[in-house]
Amino acid sequence: MNTPPLRRTRRDLAATAALGLLAALAVGGVVLTAPIRDAHPSPNLEEYQAPPSLSAVPTGLQESWRVPDAPTPGVSKPLYSYGLTFTRDAHSVYARDAAGEVRWSYGRDDAEICSLGAAWGSVVVTYRTHAGCGDVVALNAKTGEYKHTRSSRNSEFTSAISSNDRVGTVSAQHVELWRSDLVRTVEYGEVEAKQEPELQPHEECSLSSALTRKDLLAVTETCPDQDGSWLRLQEATPESSREPKITGEVHLPHAQAWLVAVGESAAAVYVPGTTPQLISYNKEGTELSRREVQASPLMEETSPDEVLSPLTADLPTRMSWFDGQRLYLFHPSDLSVTQVIEDAEGTGAGVADRLLYPTASGIAVADAENAHVERTLEVSRPHTPSFLALSVVGETLVERQDDTTVGYRLSF
Repeated sequence: MNTPPLRRTRRDLAATAALGLLAALAVGGVVLTAPIRDAHPSPNLEEYQAPPSLSAVPTGLQESWRVPDAPTPGVSKPLYSYGLTFTRDAHSVYARDAAGEVRWSYGRDDAEICSLGAAWGSVVVTYRTHAGCGDVVALNAKTGEYKHTRSSRNSEFTSAISSNDRVGTVSAQHVELWRSDLVRTVEYGEVEAKQEPELQPHEECSLSSALTRKDLLAVTETCPDQDGSWLRLQEATPESSREPKITGEVHLPHAQAWLVAVGESAAAVYVPGTTPQLISYNKEGTELSRREVQASPLMEETSPDEVLSPLTADLPTRMSWFDGQRLYLFHPSDLSVTQVIEDAEGTGAGVADRLLYPTASGIAVADAENAHVERTLEVSRPHTPSFLALSVVGETLVERQDDTTVGYRLSF
């Protein structure tokens, strides 16, 4: 039995046309309101041929380029990858080559950058929207091409937190980390849109600092009706990203205790007081080392309700922290203090078997093991920055000076 053909009446045709128009309007509305419309990617499909890494200490420095670089909370040293240095303004990020020229850029008109990081061969840019600091894009560090995006609710004001393995954000309410595809690996603190109740153990507390390395996430926080503060050590990739797995916790006697260094299985905190101390703990919360130190100007100036991002940098055989007046070097395994450099003006970088660090008169060249200064490379700075930070980017020495980044040409 043959099925009779379907009739196409005038009413059917009108309904079909109306549905088509509605669909077109819906798609058009999405396009018109989507953030991608306000994005201005300017990739460079020709991959940058990065110069070889610097293998010898220069005998002299000369300023080659100088560009504005808006400060990013949680980012102190120049960001770089594949021989490119990344700078930014309010809305855009720029990849600069050894001559300071822009190789690629990415920006958005409708939102301001609130966080920036570099890991896994990607540049990770986070924008602040009506939902907080939660619109994230990962760009190929060599070309500026899209790799991944994510969007979720987040605190309005955040600081960057990152390692070679994770990038994320931290605020007084919340910290979260993402892996290379921008999938969240852990969140800790106050969660606005809970999928399951009672997964967060200390939502009532306020975070004061956070650092991460490998599979360790360390935070300090203060809690209502409790004296002092807490150091909590946890996995950076628990079985469920919504349920933190705390491996150790330590009650600290002062409310303004902050993290200053983190290793693969340890963390160090600065505890102020009549006699300030640097104390390190393993990931189970067992004390590893303790040292009395001078008061840190940066710590003393920090408000009790402020999230502190310590000025840290990794060196070939040490971790380091600048306290606002002096540079501390830590042993990577137990984070005990190995050297204190009194004339430093910020964090340094390693070249061959030497440590380069900024001073008031230039850049000191020191033995990496004992910090003995061998000579100073003179540089001229137009003013005295509040802090300095060095990175070695290919064969260029790059220095962060407050809201400016400078590239130095090397002579040998």
